[in-house]
Amino acid sequence: MNSPSTPVGFGAHDAELAATSLLRFATAGSVDDGKSTLVGRLLHDSKSVLTDQLEAVEHASRSRGQDTPDLALLTDGLRAEREQGITIDVAYRYFATPRRRFILADTPGHVQYTRNMVTGASTAELAVVLVDARNGVVEQTRRHAAVAALLRVPHVVLAVNKMDLVDYSEEVFASIAEEFTRYAASLGVPEITAVPISALVGDNVVTPSAHMDWYGGPTVLEHLETVAVTDDPSDDPARFPVQYVIRPQTPEHPDYRGYAGQIASGLLRVGQPVTVLPSGRTSTIEALDVLGRSVDVAWAPQSVTVLLADDLDISRGDMIVPTDATVTASQDLTATVCHLHDTPLTPGARVLLKHTTRTVKAIVKEIPSRLTLDDLSQHPEPGQLVANDIGRVVLRTSEPLPVDAYADSRRTGSFLLIDPADGSTLTAGMAGDAFAEAVQDTAAAEPAAADDDGWDF
Repeated sequence: MNSPSTPVGFGAHDAELAATSLLRFATAGSVDDGKSTLVGRLLHDSKSVLTDQLEAVEHASRSRGQDTPDLALLTDGLRAEREQGITIDVAYRYFATPRRRFILADTPGHVQYTRNMVTGASTAELAVVLVDARNGVVEQTRRHAAVAALLRVPHVVLAVNKMDLVDYSEEVFASIAEEFTRYAASLGVPEITAVPISALVGDNVVTPSAHMDWYGGPTVLEHLETVAVTDDPSDDPARFPVQYVIRPQTPEHPDYRGYAGQIASGLLRVGQPVTVLPSGRTSTIEALDVLGRSVDVAWAPQSVTVLLADDLDISRGDMIVPTDATVTASQDLTATVCHLHDTPLTPGARVLLKHTTRTVKAIVKEIPSRLTLDDLSQHPEPGQLVANDIGRVVLRTSEPLPVDAYADSRRTGSFLLIDPADGSTLTAGMAGDAFAEAVQDTAAAEPAAADDDGWDF
């Protein structure tokens, strides 16, 4: 029997592939809330730590005068992190249980590393936000909730940590959970689950706590294993960015022309009418090849080769979409961005814009506003965005791009701004108004004056 997330017409082998369960999640929290300890506890208690890793942590802990292993050292890999006892870089960890595979991004809590959290949570399907039970919801907690909402992370877990230091008080937990849930819900976070834990002791992380019989919900790991993250691919319009054109030109395949890439969203079927963007030319899917075999249907995020009935001029960066669910390609783009580089982003800046498999020249025409995450207020006409700033930008590209709204598709609604001089990543962007329901933009965009240096589009 097909699973609810398996489109009609999938075979048994296809259903088995679709059932492969992988959860990408990120952790965030203020300094000393215990993020790295929680991650270490998850890895240790789920038996995902190699013997030599555990021995190294035990040795490092003894050298620092600690009687018990400091599980935070399992993720704090940088020397500066170990010396300062903080998380600076995004630490990725891969582990698995019999029920699910996980890719975990342990992100830093300092304000100056907001860009690191954006990087770690950009592909996450769930975010674990830690709160110290003694301090409750603080300013940085609200920032992390706002970033999760901005990035459209569909599931948020509030882990109220250090419950052992407040005598496992149900009243303390309930008060914090209510305040955070109310705030996160106002930002549009669709699902919030609160769990009282002690990462140091292990309460409600992997095993249920014997100290909080008043709590009847899941442990953190149990929720991670069971949260529903697989959507029906047939619910989303298909988007197929072409990565590579395959033309073997061999005697066995003299006329073979296939377009290879990864389906960004939705599903494709043989016989489906499609449109190639930005040219707008149409054809029909004649065949689909997946892992060296022909199939009748393929879905995101499979890597496939698409063969069309017509011989069209298609190259890397073009996008194949269903004719009845196309997207308008445009040279004008308004987006919410997080600036990642130490060099400020200013109006008039000449950049490269990378969207899926296509990279084009672009100009920053205007920066209408900067978002203050503390209170979600807009600062109009900031003049520039510096590292860790989140704001609104108006861009003009040299060629039309088929960009979806980020609220509709995290894959085809996102892009990067790149320094054309050295190729470094400057800014991460989300097309459209990422805070449409929670934040009102206070500035209107006006076209900037044209220049004559070859970057006018």
